[in-house]
Amino acid sequence: MKLDLTPQDAWQPLPANAWNEAAARHLLRRAGWAAQPAEVDRLMKDGLAASLDRLFPAKANPMPEPRLIANIEADQPGFAAKLRAADTRDQRQILQREQRERQQQAVQDLSIKWLQFASLPENAVVEKWVFFLSDVYVISQEKVQNTAHVYRFHETLRQGALGRSPDLAKAVSRTPAMIQYLDLQDSKTGTPNENFARELFELFLLGEGNYTEQDIKEAARAFTGYRQQPGGFRLVKNQHDTGPKTIFGKTGPFDGDDVIDLAFGLPAAGRFLPHEMVKFYLTDEGLPDSYLAELGSWWQTTGYDLRLLAQRFFGSRLFFDPSFRGNYIKSPIQFYLGLVQDLNLNVAPFQRHALNALRLMGENPFRPPNVRGWVGGRLWINSGTLSARRQLVETLFAPIDEDTLNADEQVQLVAARSAGLSNFTVTDERLQAMLKSMNPDQITARFLDYFLPVRVSETFRTNVRTFLAGDGAPKNDIERLRNTAVTLLQSPEYQLC
Repeated sequence: MKLDLTPQDAWQPLPANAWNEAAARHLLRRAGWAAQPAEVDRLMKDGLAASLDRLFPAKANPMPEPRLIANIEADQPGFAAKLRAADTRDQRQILQREQRERQQQAVQDLSIKWLQFASLPENAVVEKWVFFLSDVYVISQEKVQNTAHVYRFHETLRQGALGRSPDLAKAVSRTPAMIQYLDLQDSKTGTPNENFARELFELFLLGEGNYTEQDIKEAARAFTGYRQQPGGFRLVKNQHDTGPKTIFGKTGPFDGDDVIDLAFGLPAAGRFLPHEMVKFYLTDEGLPDSYLAELGSWWQTTGYDLRLLAQRFFGSRLFFDPSFRGNYIKSPIQFYLGLVQDLNLNVAPFQRHALNALRLMGENPFRPPNVRGWVGGRLWINSGTLSARRQLVETLFAPIDEDTLNADEQVQLVAARSAGLSNFTVTDERLQAMLKSMNPDQITARFLDYFLPVRVSETFRTNVRTFLAGDGAPKNDIERLRNTAVTLLQSPEYQLC
């Protein structure tokens, strides 16, 4: 990739005269899910620097623990007692199957609750940042099989997302979810398990080629004795290797925290997360090493402060370069939550709306395919996933047929409405309200400027305006408005940000 900016200039702040509405929309689409008009207005009023301070605050908002998870946790002692008291293998299998079904319901509930939480404008940017970190520090419900552990793992990411990266890595290494996912519970002195140490260096902190096999073997010894227990983490001292270890050329009786500190002492640690950010937020083609080295060296001088890294990245001249506008394929989660925000909708409280669509589009929340996370990019798009995207748009413009909901879905719908959530689809009433409050020119501008990531030709703009105005089109104004919105949201351009 050829860039006009030098590595030294690339990460400098965007000049004040380059900050405009198009830049604000680009920031919201890439750092968050969509560019909502009210948020764009606020960014223009506050300016870029103040907006980045607000979008990346000192602390993330905590996500409340879903009720189903709390219920399963409360019932755990009773379940364990029943399992011990079971007289036959068949009885134990029945109890275990019931528990798996409860965990399946709980992770679906967690997924819906997270989508609802992440869709709120005040949470969107930080939650996408947390989601990015979860694509670096990967775990999966499929292996962990304990939704409470999965929820608390993501709360750990949330709590550390805007602090120091070494502190976050240490906290992650102690989570029950990570201990189980990468087999630390089987690692003890004399027989260390190398899975966590290998992924820590390769996928979490340094990247390939920046460590040796001997570094992995020695680091694995430092993480022996890491165990999960009710309430969190414990170190089993008689299973922890306290002997001297040589890692990255240094020798000492290192423990797991020491290993993480040693890794962050390497230049590769400064480059690694910026490299992951570029792939997740900017371009799946990556950037030349000189650009990553420039940002990485600066980041190291901050003590690996994640908030400062995010603010510098999203405030930089490179981030706003025209080369990176309107050419990045949205992930399924961004596509869905972008639709929710663009259409001012609430996330529907049951599986058939959001989760089935995300599964068909290829991205199940809390279920990445492997420890490398989702590859993304062009792999998000094929005939099947594109069809699922089109179907999702049509679903969001069709009323919910409440007669087809099962008993659980009826309860979920009532609970959501009691909580003030009711805009699950775009109704005729909402379309009529738009027609009354805006003329065809205003609707055209709103749709094209906010739905699509790049400016369209004047001919295209005129054609949209003409269709909305009814010149030679169907007489039904609501039908014309709906058809226009659906067509734009299903267009190739809307798949990009």
